[in-house]
Amino acid sequence: MGYGFVTASGEVRCMERERQALLKFKQGLVDGNGNLSSWGGQEHNCCIWKGVSCNENTSHVIGLQLSGFQLRGNISPALLNLSTSLVSVDLSDNQLDGLIPDAFGSSIFLEYLDLSGNRLEGGIPESFSNLSSLYFLDLSQNQLTGLMPRSSFGQLPRLEILDVSYNLLQGTVSESFFLNLRSLKVLDLSFNSLAFTLTTVDWVPPFQLDVLKLASCYLGPHFPRWLQTQSNISQLDLSSTGVSGQVPKWFWNLSTRLQYLNLSHNHFSGGVPDLSSKFSVDPVILDISYNNFSGFLPLFYRDTALLQLSNNMFRGSLSSICNIHYGGGLLDLSYNQLSGPLPNCGSMERIAVINLANNQISGEIPHTLGQSECWIQMLLLRNNNLSGELPSNLKNCYILAILDVGGNQLKGNIPAYLGANFPYLQVLSLRGNEFFGTIPPEVCYLTEIQVLDLSRNNISGRIPKCFNNFTSLVQSKLPNSTTVDTFRAYPLHQYSSNVLSALVYWRGKEEEYNKNLGFLKLIDLSNNRFVGNIPKEFSLLRGLVSLNLSRNHLTGNIDSEIGQMEMLESLDFSRNQLSGEIPIGMTELNYLAVLDLSYNNLSGSIPSGTQLQGFNASAYAGNNGLCGPPLAACLPPDHLHTSQATDDDQEKKDSKFDMGLYISVVLGFVLGFWGVIVILVLKKSWRMDYFGFWTRSGNGST
Repeated sequence: MGYGFVTASGEVRCMERERQALLKFKQGLVDGNGNLSSWGGQEHNCCIWKGVSCNENTSHVIGLQLSGFQLRGNISPALLNLSTSLVSVDLSDNQLDGLIPDAFGSSIFLEYLDLSGNRLEGGIPESFSNLSSLYFLDLSQNQLTGLMPRSSFGQLPRLEILDVSYNLLQGTVSESFFLNLRSLKVLDLSFNSLAFTLTTVDWVPPFQLDVLKLASCYLGPHFPRWLQTQSNISQLDLSSTGVSGQVPKWFWNLSTRLQYLNLSHNHFSGGVPDLSSKFSVDPVILDISYNNFSGFLPLFYRDTALLQLSNNMFRGSLSSICNIHYGGGLLDLSYNQLSGPLPNCGSMERIAVINLANNQISGEIPHTLGQSECWIQMLLLRNNNLSGELPSNLKNCYILAILDVGGNQLKGNIPAYLGANFPYLQVLSLRGNEFFGTIPPEVCYLTEIQVLDLSRNNISGRIPKCFNNFTSLVQSKLPNSTTVDTFRAYPLHQYSSNVLSALVYWRGKEEEYNKNLGFLKLIDLSNNRFVGNIPKEFSLLRGLVSLNLSRNHLTGNIDSEIGQMEMLESLDFSRNQLSGEIPIGMTELNYLAVLDLSYNNLSGSIPSGTQLQGFNASAYAGNNGLCGPPLAACLPPDHLHTSQATDDDQEKKDSKFDMGLYISVVLGFVLGFWGVIVILVLKKSWRMDYFGFWTRSGNGST
C-alpha cells in the first residue's frame, strides 16, 4: 500500500496507489491538446498535476477538474481506486463516450459529479443510489438511454441539483421518484421522452424548487396542480409539454421571484392578465409563443428583457409595448392579429430585436424611430399594411444587421442611407413594396450583406456594377454558424436565433429561413424594370447561393465567366431579352439545382455532356433559337449547309422570277401607251373622235 506525505517544504505528495489509478485513467483517453501532459513523466507528485487536487491533511486525491480539456475515449474503471477519497469530479464538455462506470457508485464521499456535454451512452447506473453525500449531479447533453432509475435518485436525500436534460431517457416519472429528495432545488429533465404520471391529484412534493425545467416532457393535458406549492420558483420551463386549456389564475401569482417563464409550444388558450406588477426580479424573460392565447396585449413588466408572444391570436393595439424600458431586449409579436399603427414611443428604439411580422399593422413607420439613441439590431416588419416611406431617422440605427420590411405598401426611392449608414447590415429585404427609382450607388458599401432582396417593386435603371464589393458574397467558404454572425455577441443570442428569419424566394418557391439563415447568400432583383446588360461583376460572387434577375428588361449576353460562381444553387434569368449562346462556363456550376432561362432570345446549342441536360425543357422554353437536349436536337452542320444552299438557290430563282415580272409589266405599259399615241397621230378621224369625247364629258359634268 502506498502512502502520501507532506515534505519539509510543505508540499503535499499523493499516494502511489492513487497516482497509478490516475495514470490508468489517462491511458484510456486521447489527449489531443496535451492538457494531461503533466501527468506522469518525471513529475511523480500527482497532487500538482493539472486538474488534480489533494487533501492537504491526508494527501488523498479528492478532486478532478478536467472540464473542457477536449478529451476523447472511455472513462476507465480505474477510478475505483480513488473511490474512498474522491469528493468532486468534473469531466464536463469533453468528447468522452462509452458507459458511465459503476465505479462512481463506490465513491461514497462524492459530493459533486458533472459528466455533462459528452457522448456517454447506456443507462444511469443503479449504483448511484450509494452516493448518499451527493448534492450536485449533472448528466445532461449526452446520449443516455433507458428508464429513469427510481432506486438511484430516490435514495439521495442531500441532492440539490439534478440535471439529466438533452438525453434519450424514456418512461414515466411518478411521485415515488421524488420521495426522499427533500433537498432538491434544481430539477431539469428537459428534452427526453419522459412522461409525468401522478397517482395522487393533490400531491405535495417534499421539496421547494428554485428551478424547474421540463421542456418536451409530457405533463398534459391538464395544468399540473402541484406547481401551486412551489412558491420559491425563479425559473420555470413547461414548453412542449402537451398542456392545454386556460392557465389557472393562481399561476400568474405563483412566485414573486419568477424571472424566467416559458410556456411555449402548448395549447393554452384564453387571455393573459396585467403582468406589469407580477415580477420583482430583473430582468424578466417571458415566452408564451406558439399557443392559442387571445385578447388584447396585456401590460408588461418594465424590465422585460425578452418577450416572445408570437404565433398566438392576440389582437388590437401595440401600445402596451411602450411600457417596456429594458435596453437591448428582444420583442417578438409576429404571427398574431395585431392592428393599428406602430406606437410612437422612445422605448421602442432601445429594443435590440423587434419582430412584428405577419400582423395587420397599418399606417406609416413613425418618423421618430431612430431619432434618439438607437439600439435596434434586427427590425422585422414584413407582411403588414405599412405605407409611406422609410423614415429618415432610421439612418441613426447604425448597428442594424437585419432590416425586413417586405410585403407592405411602402414607397419612394430607396434611401441612400441603407448603404451608407449600416456597415453591419447582413439582410436587407424590401421585397413586395412600391419602391421606385434606381438603386443608389451607396448600396455597394454593404460589404457584410448576405441577403439582398429588392424583388417585386418598380425599381428601374441599370444594375450597379459594384456588387463585387459585397465581401461576404465574394468569399466562397461556407459559414461556420447557422445564424448570422453579428449576433454571437448578443446577450440573448440563444433566444434571438428563434426570431432571426427572412422570407425569400428560394428554389422556385417562397420560404421562411430562420436557423439556417446564416447559410443563405442570396440576391433577388426580380419583377422590376431593370435595363441593360447583366454586370460581369456578378461572376465574381463566388459565395452566392441564389441569383434571381427574372422578369426585367435585361439585354446582352450571359457572362462567359459565370462558372466562377462555384456555390450557386439557384439561377433565374427568365423573362428578359437576353441573347447569344449559353456560355460553356455554366457547365462548371456543380451545385446548380434550379435553373430558369426561359423566355429570352437565347440561341445555339445547349452545352452537352453536363448537368444542363438534366433540367426540364421548361427551363429553356421561349428561346426559339435554342436547340439540343432537353429541347429538340440541333441540325447537323452539313445539313445546315445543304439547307442553306438550297434556300439560296430558291432565293435566286425567286429573285429572277420577280425581276422578269417587273420587266414584263413595265414593258407592257410602255408599249401599250406609245401604241395608242402613235395611232392617234396617224389616224385623224380617231384623233377627232377621241378629243371630242373628252370635250363632251367635260361639258356634261359642268
